[in-house]
Amino acid sequence: MSTGEIACSYLDQFRNGERDLLAVIGPTASGKSRFAVSVAREINRLAGKPVAEILSADSRQVYKGMDIGTGKDLDEYGEIPYCLVDIVEAGTKYNIFEYQRDFEREYSRILKEGGVPILCGGSGLYIEAATCGYSLPEVPPDPALRAELEKEDTDTLIARLASLKPLHNSTDYDTRKRLIRALEIAIYEAEHPVAKSHYLPKNCRYIGISVSRDERNARIDRRLDKRLDEGMVEEVRSLLDRGIKPDDLIYYGLEYKFITLYLTGETGRDEMKEKLRIAIHQFAKRQMTWSRGMERRGIEIEWTEAV
Repeated sequence: MSTGEIACSYLDQFRNGERDLLAVIGPTASGKSRFAVSVAREINRLAGKPVAEILSADSRQVYKGMDIGTGKDLDEYGEIPYCLVDIVEAGTKYNIFEYQRDFEREYSRILKEGGVPILCGGSGLYIEAATCGYSLPEVPPDPALRAELEKEDTDTLIARLASLKPLHNSTDYDTRKRLIRALEIAIYEAEHPVAKSHYLPKNCRYIGISVSRDERNARIDRRLDKRLDEGMVEEVRSLLDRGIKPDDLIYYGLEYKFITLYLTGETGRDEMKEKLRIAIHQFAKRQMTWSRGMERRGIEIEWTEAV
């Protein structure tokens, strides 16, 4: 399905109240942003005026100064407005509760202004929090508890989490960072009354960007080379020079983790690049696994080829 066909049908659905959001999703390096921008331009052309706006669903593009490593590629947006990018300082730990709150604020603003919203991103948990109306707990970060939990092995952490709440699926512990955050929330909820978010689910249309595994990995490799040439190492060095702690950058994972380890002398440059390449391949695979999980949970995704 072409971007023009999607734009035309979504605009009709939006105007007649059948849909209230379009989500463009897919793995890293699939061309989501380019696709979403192309759809937005077609919507503006059909509407005869600028109405489309893109909301980011990327868990790391929220951070200021983390540009090359998160692949913001803001020049791709051109005249298309976007939001939920560069909204918090690097070094902080933005969470899913905050994202859901900020998404709702911006989404409501777009509708109030007569706009047509498009959600775009690869962070599956953020996409579902924005579109499925999840009730999420407002739990503050606890650095001391996190440091304590980091000392435990993963199996011990999973067992501890299972003692506090039912584990219906593996999304609470598919990464160690998410596992520790899930435990942090469960421990806090066991000891304190917790306020929870209450937002209505969206009548969302999901468009998944499809690309073969081999092509996806080739794109990841080319993009990694390009970002290193564009100064990704220097970007991470500048964040360290600003006083952001190495552990805080490592927390963000992928580019910021492996380049920080390189800059602090724990790995060599060639080792850093190879480990990072493999980690991004694995990350893209997890993103596709999450999308398939969404489908198993009853969410219909229309898969199409990238532009």
